[in-house]
Amino acid sequence: MNKAELIDAIAASAKLTKADAGRALDATIDAISKALKKGDRIGLVGFGSFSVSKRSARTGRNPQTGKEIKIPAKKVVKFKAGAELANAVNKGK
Repeated sequence: MNKAELIDAIAASAKLTKADAGRALDATIDAISKALKKGDRIGLVGFGSFSVSKRSARTGRNPQTGKEIKIPAKKVVKFKAGAELANAVNKGK
């Protein structure tokens, strides 16, 4: 599912126009991004939680040449699915 399909699904489910659903999705993504940028954790009960973790610098290897390269430290976003989401996905098996 891409962003346009997600907007269509939100609009149909919430009985909103596609424009309103698009603005709501953009506002949600913006709020989550800003909170993560500040280092906050976002927990959505039943859905999951977003958090920021630090990944330390390390030495990697170029797969084509085999030459060692230095990979710098950086922050990464992690998502952990909540129990309800995990159960919903597993019931689809």
